[in-house]
Amino acid sequence: MARQIVRVLEAVRPPDGTTRFVDQVVAHPDPDIEFSFISLRRFLVVDYDVIHFHWPEMLIKHRSGIVERAKATAFDLWIRRLRRRGVGFVRTLHNATPHESVRPRVQAALRRLDSMIDVQVALNPVTPLDESGVVILHGHYRDRFESHDHPASVPGRILYAGLIRPYKGVESLVGAFAGREPDGTQLRIVGKPTDELRSYIEHAVDADPRISAILEFVPDEQLVAEVSAAQLVCLPYRELENSGILLVALSLNRPVLVPRTPTTEAMASEVGPGWIVMFEGEVTSNDLDRALREVSNPERAPRPTLSERDWGVVGRRYSEAFRVARERAPRRGRLR
Repeated sequence: MARQIVRVLEAVRPPDGTTRFVDQVVAHPDPDIEFSFISLRRFLVVDYDVIHFHWPEMLIKHRSGIVERAKATAFDLWIRRLRRRGVGFVRTLHNATPHESVRPRVQAALRRLDSMIDVQVALNPVTPLDESGVVILHGHYRDRFESHDHPASVPGRILYAGLIRPYKGVESLVGAFAGREPDGTQLRIVGKPTDELRSYIEHAVDADPRISAILEFVPDEQLVAEVSAAQLVCLPYRELENSGILLVALSLNRPVLVPRTPTTEAMASEVGPGWIVMFEGEVTSNDLDRALREVSNPERAPRPTLSERDWGVVGRRYSEAFRVARERAPRRGRLR
């Protein structure tokens, strides 16, 4: 007997041509799953069975405290209305806590949301989960990038790619690289920064001809070219629980330098030796030197092991999570 259609609202904006986690989720569902994306209409008209949250704080945060207070109140009313309508709640824990600080009213709204979640999803085996939780590994991007050109790596090129935010430690990477003696290596920075970090990076580019940057979002084709051209991708984060760009680099067979965390240690064991090099604390010049030596090892396998991260598998597991959330949600008209 055919399964009943489950209508899932993804609480993020629709695909925009850049690589995003949700694009992969909606590309590989079971046949009984139908997706839509957040919009004003979806706030007003409840024509879905399950809502899938990723970064719910982004629906509330605002630089104006008055506006944020109003948004937090509206968010609380909205999720309560959804529960009365019997909508199931799924939340993917991209990070256990928001990367960037949020005001107490946002924290309170997130706690209220978490008390209503039917299925928590962790992207790795080390993220703590409640009794509703399941682990669905972050999928790779091999299939998505297959049609793009993959240039050869440039010896000595170190790349940072992705959003540039204070917690990601790009200043530490720039400082560590600038402190190295000239030896033919280059630092490339690709991604959209905050205004303050834009000024910092532009000054570093002007001061050191070995450093270059593209300070904006780039489409997939350009991202693939930039990552493929690197000998080493460095993610100098001050904390790392999950990272899409880490999977992008590994999907393109490029080794990475990352902070030592439970997540990166688990991934290093999963993908095989020589693909993930780790540093302690903040990245230093010595860490860059050591990583470049290690990734030059010809004994590394031709590509990292990512067999548990096939998006067909991920899509099926999310489809099951959506069905479970619909069944676990309170009956229409009743709050848990």
